[in-house]
Amino acid sequence: MSHKNETTLLVLAFLITVGLVGGGFWWFVKSSGLTTSPLKPSNNSPQSQASNPQTFAQVQNVPSGLISYGGSTTWAPVRKEIDPVIQSVWPQFQLRYANPQKEAPSSATGISMLLKSQLEFAQSSRPIANNEYKEGEKRGIQLREIPVAIDGIVAVVHPNLNIPGLTVDQYEAIFAGKITNWRQVGGPDLKIQLYGKKDRDTGDRFKLTQTTTEALRLVAADPAGIYWSSATLLVPQCGVKALPIGRNSNKLIPPYKLPLVSTSFCPTKRNQVNTDAFRSGEYPLSRRLVVVINANGKFEQQAGEAYANLLLTNQGQELLDKAGFVRIR
Repeated sequence: MSHKNETTLLVLAFLITVGLVGGGFWWFVKSSGLTTSPLKPSNNSPQSQASNPQTFAQVQNVPSGLISYGGSTTWAPVRKEIDPVIQSVWPQFQLRYANPQKEAPSSATGISMLLKSQLEFAQSSRPIANNEYKEGEKRGIQLREIPVAIDGIVAVVHPNLNIPGLTVDQYEAIFAGKITNWRQVGGPDLKIQLYGKKDRDTGDRFKLTQTTTEALRLVAADPAGIYWSSATLLVPQCGVKALPIGRNSNKLIPPYKLPLVSTSFCPTKRNQVNTDAFRSGEYPLSRRLVVVINANGKFEQQAGEAYANLLLTNQGQELLDKAGFVRIR
């Protein structure tokens, strides 16, 4: 059987299994754009490939005005490290991050706010869902997504949990509820405790948290805990350990650059994201970051496309790479 067919059957079998069990990872895979196959660079850019500006200053059609945006917490490093650089080059392109009033920030809340005309564009760590496209049609809004980077998905555990890592099969089985004790994967005799965010349909087996920060605090205090999220958010954390993941037990790929930095050296020295493994496809769990725009031919579309174009410049891609993401071009 070819590797491609094996991967296809693996994913299909997993989706069927977890769908029957009804666990949170089914929701996660279905809605997050997660894939176990290498992601290739995208040409889905609103800007002509012929121009290919190298720097922020060379991008054309950057509008002036106040631009409200928001969405996934996975984009936090972008907002912290890259957006200020954009602002320094284009001060009239006034980016204003907007927090949701009653919900935690997420891809879903960002797209919802875009549909309610509360944002000019949204930052998402997953593709636009079918129900979001349909909601847009009801409101007369045409949603469009522009990929700008690749992100890895990482599982973190208590730093004292003594296991070498997990295979994709084991990872899936844990979140499907088929593996319930760390002893089943070579660890101690401890019942696995799953943690998940409240904006996910996680089921009864999960302890729900409002934010990633809260989840990390709980896992750091729970020898049996496990939580998953973006590599850029989790790999540098001090109180938890990111697990290597592999397609088989003979080749577990760490999501961090070797050698592993002990928690005792953190925060003076932190682990760094293994972007080479994400780029090559060796690390088996990845997804795209997308800018979601309102394709209305007006200011909102111009603002969203300009932001995506800025991130797709060579300067933007280099900054995304430094922030722990994988450049898409």
